[in-house]
Amino acid sequence: MKNLSFISTFLAISMICSFSCSDQIDLIPQSVIGVNSFWKTEEDARGGLYGMYNQFRELSQADLFYYGAARSDLMGFGIQNADFRIKYFENTMDANNADLDWQLPYVIVNYANLVIKNVPDITFTNTSVKNDMLAQAYAMRANIYFIMAKTWGDVPLVTEPIEGFDAETTFKERRPVTEIFTLIKNDIEEALTFFPNNDFPEGRSVWSKPAVNTLKGDVYLWTGKRMNGGDADITTALGALEEAEASDVGLLQNYSDIFDYDNKGNQEIIFAVHYQDLEVGNNYFADMYITPNDISPNIDPETMAKIGDAGGFNWWSPSALVRDQFSDDDKRKDASFLEIFTVENDVPTFLASIVVKARGFVDAGIRRFLDDVVIYRYADLLLMKAEAKNALGQDPSVEINEVRQRAYGDAFVNNEFISGSKEENDEAILQERLFELAFEGKRWWDLVRFGKAFEKVPSLQGRESEQHLLLFPVPPETISLNSKIQQTQGY
Repeated sequence: MKNLSFISTFLAISMICSFSCSDQIDLIPQSVIGVNSFWKTEEDARGGLYGMYNQFRELSQADLFYYGAARSDLMGFGIQNADFRIKYFENTMDANNADLDWQLPYVIVNYANLVIKNVPDITFTNTSVKNDMLAQAYAMRANIYFIMAKTWGDVPLVTEPIEGFDAETTFKERRPVTEIFTLIKNDIEEALTFFPNNDFPEGRSVWSKPAVNTLKGDVYLWTGKRMNGGDADITTALGALEEAEASDVGLLQNYSDIFDYDNKGNQEIIFAVHYQDLEVGNNYFADMYITPNDISPNIDPETMAKIGDAGGFNWWSPSALVRDQFSDDDKRKDASFLEIFTVENDVPTFLASIVVKARGFVDAGIRRFLDDVVIYRYADLLLMKAEAKNALGQDPSVEINEVRQRAYGDAFVNNEFISGSKEENDEAILQERLFELAFEGKRWWDLVRFGKAFEKVPSLQGRESEQHLLLFPVPPETISLNSKIQQTQGY
C-alpha cells in the first residue's frame, strides 16, 4: 500500500512499454523506451495510451468490483474462507484494517496526464488520430476521478504528470470532492469536443463519444442526487444519455449472450475492458465460481451440466437475500447465478451458489475467466435514463419495460411496469438495476446514489448515524507515507 509517492518512483525511472497497435488493444510489449526518447513520436503516444488501458485493466480485475459492489447486499460467504472480503459485505472496515488504496487509480491518472501534456506537441500524420487520443485520455481521467470521488470523497487532485521526485509537489493533501467533480465535468467536456462522431471503435474496449456521454449521464445523476445538483444536473444527465442512445446500441435478444467470451464488443456494449487469453490472468468472476475439489458426487446430473467444468474458487457467493428476490420467470436469474444442492435420500441440502454470468471459457479442461469486464452497456443506459426521467417527474415506463421485455419474454404480460409515484418508481428502478446488472460492480454505488444503503444492506441497518460508512477509509500505510493525507472523516 502506497500513496502518491509511488508515482514519482514509478516515473523517475521513466521506463514505459510501447505496445503493438490493434483494434482490441494488444497489450503485449514490443519495446521499452527510455526517458530521453519517449513522447517524441505518434508511436510513443500510442504506447503511452495503451499503457493507460493496461493499468485500467489491472484495476478492473478485482478492485472495481470491490469499490462498486462488495459492501452492498449482493455478496456473502462462499464455500471457501471469504477472508479479507468479509469486512466489505459485513461493513466492518475501519481505519486499521482498510486495504483498498488509490495507488493504481493514480497510476492511471498519471498516464492520462502524460498523454494530455505531451500529445499536443507531437506531430501526427492524421489530426483526428491525435484528437482521439486526447479524448480518450480526458475521458479516462474523468472516469478514474469519478471512481475515487465515489469511493473516498475528498482525494488529492493531480492534473500534471509526476516525472521526477519532488516532495513539495508530489505529496498533496486531499481536496474537497466538489473540486474533484469540477475537474471530472470539465474533462468530460474536453473529451466530447475531441471526439469527431458517435462511432464505436471495433471491440468497444476504448473510450468513445457514446461511452463518454454515458459517463456524463452517470456523473450528473450522481451530482444531481448526492451533491445538491438538483433538476439542472439531472436534466444534463438525461440529455447526455439521449446523446449516447443515438449511437449504434441495442439490447441483445438473449441476455446471456452479452457476456460470452466469443461475443465481445456486441451491440449492447458501450464500453468494456478487454480481456484476452495469454495477455492477462482471470478477473474477479473467478472468485465466485467453484473449484473441482468442492464438487460433490451427490450433485444431480442436471446441475452438473449447468456447472460444466469447474474452475476458480467459491471465495464468496451471491447472498440468499439477493437470490431470493429473483423470480423464476425472469430469464436473468439462470443467466446470473446457480444454486447448487446435494441430494441424499431424496433430501436436498444447499451447498453453494455460484455466479454464471461471465464465467469465461474452457480450454483443455481449464476454465479461464476472461470475459470482458463491462463498464457501460445499453441496458444500464436505459435504466439510468429511466432514473433521470423519474427524478424530473417524467414517465420512465418505456425504458423500464424495454429492459423487462427481454428479461421476461412470454411472461412479460405479468411483469409489465406501470408508473406510480416518484418513490414507487425509484424503488422499481433500483430493483430492476439489481436484477439486470447483478455482479457487474454497480450495486453499492446504486444504493448510495438512491440513498438506500442503510435500508437495503443488512450489515448497515440501524447504523444511519454513521454516514461516514458510505465512503471508504484510507489505509494506514497510505497515511504513514504522506503526512498531508488525513483519514476519511468519521473513521
